[in-house]
Amino acid sequence: MIVDVIMPKMGESINEGTILEWRKNVGDKVKLDEILLEIGTDKVDSEIPSSAAGVLIEILADPNDVKAVGEVIARIDTDTTAEIIPSEPQIKIEKSEVIKSEEKQVDSPDSLINKDDNLVTKSKLFFTPVVMKIAAENQIPLTVLESITGTGRGGRITKKDILSYIDNKVSVVDDRTMNQPKPNINIPGRSEEMHHMRKLISKHMVESLSTSAHVYVMTEVDMTSIVEFVAKEETSFREKEGYRLTYTPFIVDAVTKAIKEFPEINSSITEETMIHYHRNINIGLAVAINNGLMVPSIPHCEEKNFLGICRSVNDIASRARQGSINSDELTGTTFSITNFGVFGVSIGTPIINQPNVGILGVGAIKKQPVVIELDGSDSIAIRSIMILTLGFDHRLIDGAEGSKFLEAIRKNLENMELRDVV
Repeated sequence: MIVDVIMPKMGESINEGTILEWRKNVGDKVKLDEILLEIGTDKVDSEIPSSAAGVLIEILADPNDVKAVGEVIARIDTDTTAEIIPSEPQIKIEKSEVIKSEEKQVDSPDSLINKDDNLVTKSKLFFTPVVMKIAAENQIPLTVLESITGTGRGGRITKKDILSYIDNKVSVVDDRTMNQPKPNINIPGRSEEMHHMRKLISKHMVESLSTSAHVYVMTEVDMTSIVEFVAKEETSFREKEGYRLTYTPFIVDAVTKAIKEFPEINSSITEETMIHYHRNINIGLAVAINNGLMVPSIPHCEEKNFLGICRSVNDIASRARQGSINSDELTGTTFSITNFGVFGVSIGTPIINQPNVGILGVGAIKKQPVVIELDGSDSIAIRSIMILTLGFDHRLIDGAEGSKFLEAIRKNLENMELRDVV
């Protein structure tokens, strides 16, 4: 019996996925629930198990192909004696030493492969038949073909690559000059295709800039009391909870309280002129991972006490770096926080995470001399200062409202009742 392998649904808001890698080849036996392939979405990468046991007889999607949810991407025959349907063959070309030849023309793909007077095969390069056909039709020698930068998986030259080479009228070396040194026509360096996650991040960032009217306001926050509290309680907190107490929960708590005071910042613009005010406060926390970042959500922050926020922050940050965040946890944010201060950066202007209307950038905490007014006189003291940057969508949030919201966060941090937090 033939069983269709379909593109699975990876989350409520995800309608398509990118084929990253097939773990099995056509003709391989597959066990039930054995990992068949890896799929990437705009939220997370996932290993997909086989839905049936048998023989993989057909693969209908190549790496980097984008397929809609429910689309057939492969077929498995549960009858292990079934005939194998081969996928599109690739022609294996061995890298060659060129033998001098006079006035030889490349008439067909075979002339690049099979004629001993043209090639002596000695290396391992792969070209698809369509690429070889185009090369033959345009009299592109093998050595020139090998010099083209491929954008396919593993550096493979695609049809688009060779057509782009022809359209750009890059100099083609004919058979009479094949044995001469190739000119260096490119700037030294290397090229590689973007990781699929980087492609998606790039797309989302450009879309956000073209959607929202970004405006930024900044303020300095005196974090001295919190810094001293964390240093004092760090050991006992770790012994009690099993993880390190960081500054992030304090910021999430302060933001949550400020949102309660300014609910407009916890909204989204829908259908150009409609405003949707979210019932819950779901804080998205940007986490750096390999090849990019993800923004998992801490749901219902308005219902959590400080210790609950600590546990949620530690949980999502740990699982995000381990790659165990599911796609549903990457949706539903109503406001986002990104902490570039962990890399020593003081100031940044983050791009809004759509469909939010606000994002908070957190800078590094650094000791600075500060003028303090006490009993009518000024004095200079060394304080732990952090710069906060609020980015907001000016379509909905005006400068005055954004400034008031940021000021509320500052006050919440500087006046936090630390005795009751842990």
